Amino acid sequence: MTPDLTGLRAHSSASALLDACIDAARSDANRHTFVRTTFDSAAASARESDALRAAGAAVPPLAGLAVSVKDLFDVRGEVTGAGSTVLWKNPPAVADCPAVARLRRAGAALIGRTNMSEFAFSGVGINPHFGTPANPATAALDAQARIPGGSTSGGAVSVGTGAALAALGSDTGGSIRIPAALQGLVGFKSTARLTPTEGAIPLSTTLDTVCAITRSVRDAVLLHEVLADRRVQLTRRPLNALRLAVPTRWMLDALDATVSAAFERSLATLRAAGAHIEEIALSPLVDIAHINATGGFSPAEAWAWHRTLLAKSEAEYDPRVALRIRRGASMTAADYIDLLHSRARWIAGMTAAMLGFDAMLSPTVPCVAPPIAPLIADDAAFFATNALLLRNPAAVNLLDGCALSLPCHAPEEMPVGLMVWSTAMRDDAVLDVSLAIEAALRA
Repeated sequence: MTPDLTGLRAHSSASALLDACIDAARSDANRHTFVRTTFDSAAASARESDALRAAGAAVPPLAGLAVSVKDLFDVRGEVTGAGSTVLWKNPPAVADCPAVARLRRAGAALIGRTNMSEFAFSGVGINPHFGTPANPATAALDAQARIPGGSTSGGAVSVGTGAALAALGSDTGGSIRIPAALQGLVGFKSTARLTPTEGAIPLSTTLDTVCAITRSVRDAVLLHEVLADRRVQLTRRPLNALRLAVPTRWMLDALDATVSAAFERSLATLRAAGAHIEEIALSPLVDIAHINATGGFSPAEAWAWHRTLLAKSEAEYDPRVALRIRRGASMTAADYIDLLHSRARWIAGMTAAMLGFDAMLSPTVPCVAPPIAPLIADDAAFFATNALLLRNPAAVNLLDGCALSLPCHAPEEMPVGLMVWSTAMRDDAVLDVSLAIEAALRA
């Protein structure tokens, strides 16, 4: 297993580390991971970091370490394609978006742009234009190529294969946490307002969140500090000082056997380590379907951005993505205003029901990664799987909350994610709880 960033920052040679990442990026496991690689500029960043170390100068927190960038974000001099071909005729970006600029300032060696679900509109990770990167975490357990999860599919695979040590991505309904869960990685969705979304192709301007995939919770803290340009305040409370809740409605429905077993085993481990875990109904969760009955934020806000482009170039879109975007055309202004008000009332009810708990615990997604081939072939199977994958993580986006997915499966099992989540601006508490949980599950 590739060590995490926290363990590598003091390494004597950023260039040697980058060489290993480049070798991994060129391997067959990453055949569909990148839409563009930038090895030469990454090598220059690594050499600069090594020179600073050799001179005894202070180095930034990501000095020379390989970070991949989802093809959603503006990088100076590169075309932002969002996993599509329709945008490749656009001119290159004239400036880095804020998230990329902050990564550069932290010393990151940007190794390349990663493949994704077209326009970030799927939790599955299939891309008909650039191919679908196979899940590297399941390859040793099963002969079938399984989905990577989306929409930050290539970003997760870049981390899972060691081609990158962290991946910049986005999360609108689970696009960081779904691939993290399906690949045994860590994905932290911060409160949306904490990191600027400027310079990123929008899916939902209400729900989009800029965040990262890493190999550990410690690295999730580090990447969040860089991307949000803030210091995380950790109290390091032990498990026996935490009050945690497991919502029993909605998020525990239709779990497959592997997810159910891993989740229950994890709860037992945490209780044995002293955690106070209560089961609660959290009944407002069952209102989500009613709130989104007219389509929800993503189709309506995607339609606003795409409608002119679709009128000219729909034939260049993934038909499944175009179909989902076009659903937003039927939402009226009154529907949208009702949705805003319903969400605000729902958030208030959820916040009241969650008072007194340090965090909620749920399976990140209800199933392990399914095979790719049947989902490419069958629209009904694709849309059913997509809805299932999005169900749990999307609730946190609707809440305007924060959440972290961390691995909770045994080594011989398919990857399973445990989601630690809470309300808006409780990011530090979620990270603090997640550090304690990670330590207990790894013990």
